[in-house]
Amino acid sequence: MPEVPLDFPRAWVEFVNPDDDTEVLRCDLTWLTSSYTCIFGSGCAGIYAHSPDVGCCTLGAHFADDEDEKRVAREVKRLTPDLWQHRPAGRLRRDDWVETDDEGERKTLVIEVDGQQACIFQNRPGFKPGDFADGAGCALHALALAEGRSFVETKPDVCWQLPLRRTFRDVERPDGTEYTEVSISEYERRGWGPGGHDFDWYCSGNPEAHVAPEPVYLTHADELTALIGEAGYRELVRHCDAHVRSRSALALHPADPH
Repeated sequence: MPEVPLDFPRAWVEFVNPDDDTEVLRCDLTWLTSSYTCIFGSGCAGIYAHSPDVGCCTLGAHFADDEDEKRVAREVKRLTPDLWQHRPAGRLRRDDWVETDDEGERKTLVIEVDGQQACIFQNRPGFKPGDFADGAGCALHALALAEGRSFVETKPDVCWQLPLRRTFRDVERPDGTEYTEVSISEYERRGWGPGGHDFDWYCSGNPEAHVAPEPVYLTHADELTALIGEAGYRELVRHCDAHVRSRSALALHPADPH
């Protein structure tokens, strides 16, 4: 199906972070109440036509900061060959799964398998894992499933956040006071930078991925709680519930079924 245009009317809500009165949370109700869900393995075409089996993992994952990389490194040590198809043999070193891009930023290593490039943690179709994993897909995600944890704990920040996007902006009010605006919105093509326009397929604006029986603010509860805190998430749920009750008169996501 064709993707919807990038620009369309959206409904937003702003409220003070209950845990930090110096922050105002600005949340995209149109996105958060949409029926989007990840369809990896169930129709996902991959962001590039030449690598349809690896979803959006073609480019590897940039680490948000040193702590993000250190946290992932602790989880990588827990990966066994029955969870991680491409685990290097022998004693595991950081250089076995981390590389530096052309701008000097650290990210997960990209390898090529059967002509398709992807993150080294991406298990490919045909992988026969242990009883508790799902085969193709992220090994760090499989680790979370195997241990009964949230993948928020095991995957790089950018991976578990996608397709939610958190941005920060300092705002000065007319009276001279200031606050930090924290926006929670859709990680659509433009979130990837100029290269996002070159993707052959992308999920967040595609009706094929708007098939969940529950809205994003419920299906992504773990991610949203990690992004804005427990109190912030509870307040967000209150606003999203109200938007759902009255959404016939407000901006809906055009990729949702109508």
